[in-house]
Amino acid sequence: MKIGGLIKFTLIDFPGRPAAVIFTQGCNFRCRYCHNPELVYPHLFTEPVPQEEIFSFLQRRQGTLEGVVISGGEPTLQEGLIPFTADIKKMGYAVKLDTNGARPDVLAELLDKKLLDYIAMDLKAPLDKYSLITSVDTPPEILMKSMQLIRQSGVAYEFRTTYDKEVLTDADIQALEKLTDKEHYRVQECLPVAKEKAALKVLHKEI
Repeated sequence: MKIGGLIKFTLIDFPGRPAAVIFTQGCNFRCRYCHNPELVYPHLFTEPVPQEEIFSFLQRRQGTLEGVVISGGEPTLQEGLIPFTADIKKMGYAVKLDTNGARPDVLAELLDKKLLDYIAMDLKAPLDKYSLITSVDTPPEILMKSMQLIRQSGVAYEFRTTYDKEVLTDADIQALEKLTDKEHYRVQECLPVAKEKAALKVLHKEI
């Protein structure tokens, strides 16, 4: 696992649970509005945080935190994601995955092993406009497969879209609402990167 940072405590990233957020390095998309470029572009990567430090932190927070969010970057690109998530579950934490849905095979394995308690999948745009946001050609059937897996999983979930008004229209948002369902779909405003910058804290030895 290539881990780029941690938010030690949040009440907003895992619905209903006090949680920590683990950020993985690397992403297969290059979204126009990305607010964590240091997790996406390899030349901006810092030295990965050892997993031992993450687990030491989580062990000390048992009884205070209830959940762990695995975000990125794109976590499903990580070769060690399955055992890493399993180890977090063994510690008694609920796990939420933030994903772009481009690796349904990994998502299926996580679900099959019952390692997830919540899934948030980003829907960047209507499927025929995806590359305008991501700069990558992604077969629509891959994204649809991930959506189907999530819907049928029995796990709590949401689909979400960052509303980039330079590319997307109100009609696009309406189309995405129909593609999902209003109960599990939310839209977030696209803010300037400097304003939207996440409170990403790179781990050091003081953890």
